[in-house]
Amino acid sequence: MGKKIKKEVEPPPKDVFDPLIIESKKAATVVLMLNSPEEEILAKACEAIYKFALKGEENKTTLLELGAVEPLTKLLTHEDKIVRRNATMIFGILASNNDVKKLLRELDVMNSVIAQLAPEEEVVIHEFASLCLANMSAEYTSKVQIFEHGGLEPLIRLLSSPDPDVKKNSMECIYNLVQDFQCRAKLQELNAIPPILDLLKSEYPVIQLLALKTLGVITNDKESRIMLRDNQGLDHLIKILETKELNDLHIEALAVIANCLEDMDTVVQIQQTGGLKKLLSFAENSTIPDIQKNAAKAITKAAYDPENRKLFHEQEVEKCLVALLGSENDGTKIAASQAISAMCENSGSKDFFNNQGIPQLIQLLKSDNEEVWEAAALALAHLTTCNPANANAAAEADGIDPLINVLSSKRDGAIANAATVLTNMAMQEPLRLNIQNHDIMHAIISPLRSANTVVQSKAALAVTATACDVEARTELRNSGGLEPLVELLRSKNDEVRKHASWAVMVCAGDELTANELCRLGALDILEEVNVSGTRKNKFSEAAYNKLLNNNLSLKYSQTGYLSSSNIINDGFYDYGRINPGTKLLPLKELCLQEPSDLRAVLLINSKSYVSPPSSMEDKSDVGYGRSISSSSSLRRSSKEKNKKNSYHFSAGFGSPIEDKSEPASGRNTVLSKSATKEKGWRKSKGKKEEEKVKEEEEVMVVPKFVGEGSSEKEWCPPSDPDFSMYVYEVTKSILPITNIKEQIEDLAKYVAEKMGGKIPKEKLPDFSWELHISELKFQLKSNVIPIGHVKKGIFYHRALLFKALADRIGIGCSLVRGEYGRAWNEVMLQNDSRKGVIGGLPAPEMYVIDLMFHPGGLMKLRSREADLYRFL
Repeated sequence: MGKKIKKEVEPPPKDVFDPLIIESKKAATVVLMLNSPEEEILAKACEAIYKFALKGEENKTTLLELGAVEPLTKLLTHEDKIVRRNATMIFGILASNNDVKKLLRELDVMNSVIAQLAPEEEVVIHEFASLCLANMSAEYTSKVQIFEHGGLEPLIRLLSSPDPDVKKNSMECIYNLVQDFQCRAKLQELNAIPPILDLLKSEYPVIQLLALKTLGVITNDKESRIMLRDNQGLDHLIKILETKELNDLHIEALAVIANCLEDMDTVVQIQQTGGLKKLLSFAENSTIPDIQKNAAKAITKAAYDPENRKLFHEQEVEKCLVALLGSENDGTKIAASQAISAMCENSGSKDFFNNQGIPQLIQLLKSDNEEVWEAAALALAHLTTCNPANANAAAEADGIDPLINVLSSKRDGAIANAATVLTNMAMQEPLRLNIQNHDIMHAIISPLRSANTVVQSKAALAVTATACDVEARTELRNSGGLEPLVELLRSKNDEVRKHASWAVMVCAGDELTANELCRLGALDILEEVNVSGTRKNKFSEAAYNKLLNNNLSLKYSQTGYLSSSNIINDGFYDYGRINPGTKLLPLKELCLQEPSDLRAVLLINSKSYVSPPSSMEDKSDVGYGRSISSSSSLRRSSKEKNKKNSYHFSAGFGSPIEDKSEPASGRNTVLSKSATKEKGWRKSKGKKEEEKVKEEEEVMVVPKFVGEGSSEKEWCPPSDPDFSMYVYEVTKSILPITNIKEQIEDLAKYVAEKMGGKIPKEKLPDFSWELHISELKFQLKSNVIPIGHVKKGIFYHRALLFKALADRIGIGCSLVRGEYGRAWNEVMLQNDSRKGVIGGLPAPEMYVIDLMFHPGGLMKLRSREADLYRFL
């Protein structure tokens, strides 16, 4: 036998690397392996990184810092399924970290992740890819990327996956996406409602909850609500409410139903199937506050539709809401109050809450929660609007005091609503007086100063409703409420400006308040507002005119017109025409100015600082002061008569101060005296003029001061003894005349006689009245001339004197300024003929009084411009 030879082992090829088993304990080393070309190493490295990332947020941050994210994104498209699966699993975990999300957006990996949702991929890949998208979709930018890369369609498809985790992740991602309206519209195109409704049957509450939340969002769109109704979604929702075991889903189910109830067809369907009664019973009997709150919100949403309100009223929804008002939960009380507000648009519901509801709402105003105040006050505001019975019910429930307390709330809505309720209540006089007794005028000042325009508007409206008598206006004025009210006139908000103007118009009803408003600048502000075509309104114009009625000097200068109701009192002065926006100087400043070539300012002032002349016919101790007081009473008497006869054509005017020794009627006696006087005046005219010059030098020197012996000197306007005499004489001679037309004619003759007598038209240019006025200016050393000093007057002098005297004896006439020094008086008189008889009374007609050419003549006005041109 030969010797056995041992076979030699062939060495491995020189170009092949020998296998190496490495055990790494550092994450950094494994991250380096992600760049390996070997599939097995990549798979194991991904598996190790996945386990490391699962352990906590710190590990995710570590991987990010080690640069693991970028190589992992490349592995999402790897050819090997295991590598691709493991990389997807890592991103499902890592995407919960905010910094990782930011980097993934920058790397634009959304398309690669969405590709993992393909039907042929494994369920595990679906699970973690959908988890990654769910985490990423929490931010708006990622939502846009998912939508733009077509991620919504595969996500909807995965809702039918057999794996619950895939369903849960997909549903969560869809819920995040539908917060954007574009995604909601796309969802309708993809018919996503049926698979979402199927998830309501899931055995996993988290999936059901996500499905309900998603439905709650998408049913804000009408198309989605229709799709839900067509797919019997309401049946699913009602079943959830009927199942006590699903009480953790009831709140979200009610939110979906609330959206659906906005459609009339849905409400009808629920009513027909008995679901509406179940819903109301469920809301009333539930012990979970959030469920009751959402049920009330559902009713609120649906009640904005008139037909829905009608159906709710038929189902006696009011009882349910009143019961919810008694809940211990503030959120439920607020929701129930809001639902009552919505139901108030139904008149039947409004009447129901009169006895049941209003007392409970008043109690809510005493709550410690100001949000409850706001909601309860809102409900009361709707209940009392245009409903006196409910306003009375609120007062009977002792609601005035808590409502006024709410005016001091820190919530603007609560203040505005409370002010609205008080305004509604104040429409009835007994309630208004009751409100005034609760110090409303002081409480409303803080809302007037609010920075919120709604509060400002409602507060001003409350002032309008409550400041209807002198006592209330005085209280408001003394409390400092006029200042913030005037400031509201400057508001840029139309509603605030309108209501503030209305309040100012009401407050200007008495002289003291009107003067205070003018002092605060209300007149100037309103004038500025009314010049603007965009800022003015009917109320601002009315308020301005109301204030002007308390400043007749300014009114006549601006408008050139005083009506019969504008009574000229002492202190009135005619400055002449001024343009809008021009400030009228006060009388004191005008009196202190040196005489100039400007038009003379005519002053009306019957107050006297000397005793009446002893030569007066009536030797009684009736001085000028007393005669003035009498003229005031005459004006009051005149006003009462004017109420009975607005056209001033009554049978006659009685004299409150007529001498008992003289007959009340009998014109001949009075006229004979008047004629005697006139004759005497003519004879002694020259002598009287000389005496007047002396009186002017002694008495009528520029403005005078009274109380010179005291430390303080009070300025007084120049006195006018002549005008005081005029008032006395017309009171004694013309007032007793019982025929109004004769009164007018005699007064016209009297005025003409005092102003230079009858002036024929052809001699008017020779009537040197200008020289006379200039002499008076020089004598008085002022541009202000008391009307009694004018002995040569033309149209505008005579018309002013006629108006001033007519107002003293109760003759209603207007004063109208024309062009070129013209002015005239207009009166309404009964038509002697039977033409134009209205209701059995002759129709009144307008006449112009002639004070120049034929004193006492009356011309009927037919065509104003033509008649006046011929007359003047």
